[in-house]
Amino acid sequence: MRLAELSEASQVSIATIKYYLREGLLAPGRRVNATQAEYDESHLRRLRLVRAMIQVGRIPVATVREVLRQVDDDSLGRSIRLGAALWALPTAEDPDPADPQVRGATAEVDRMLAEVGWEHAAKLGQLSPVYRELVGVVASLGRLGYPLDAAELAPYARLMEQTATHDLDRMEQQDGEVAQVEAAVAAAVLFEPVLRCLRRLAQEQEAIRRYGL
Repeated sequence: MRLAELSEASQVSIATIKYYLREGLLAPGRRVNATQAEYDESHLRRLRLVRAMIQVGRIPVATVREVLRQVDDDSLGRSIRLGAALWALPTAEDPDPADPQVRGATAEVDRMLAEVGWEHAAKLGQLSPVYRELVGVVASLGRLGYPLDAAELAPYARLMEQTATHDLDRMEQQDGEVAQVEAAVAAAVLFEPVLRCLRRLAQEQEAIRRYGL
């Protein structure tokens, strides 16, 4: 497809597509003459991912570029490739390890990881920005008077295992590792509101089941 067709298919303006091309967020098309190039389904898929990260996720262009660098790094195994791409997504500021509340939260998160058998997450520990963000969130809850210990965190973790299984099942429906990792990144950016809404609906449903209208 030509640039105008790519714009129509993606609902992204030609000017924005050209900007993404200049910024290296979208690979150049196959040149057909001095002024025109052709694009394929991989460009359309990548364009949708870039738009999701920038327009929906509000992720800075530099961060998007780093995420895509990991997505496209075929020297990495699929698990490392996926993990590196997800790690490159924005997270909260790292908690202060000297803070007593943070030390307590770290201990509870580590106990939870051991309880649910997430040995890989436990080994990575502080290397993972997601682990550090979780510690920071648990520490903040403790300061506000809503402590979460390992026993209370574990049931949530086990529910998230089911979500992760479904995520990867959906991811594997895509052809090729690049498309699969792209799908996982898109899900991480776009599906958080879906999970939040489903949780609230489930709480409403469970409250009515228990207590009636």
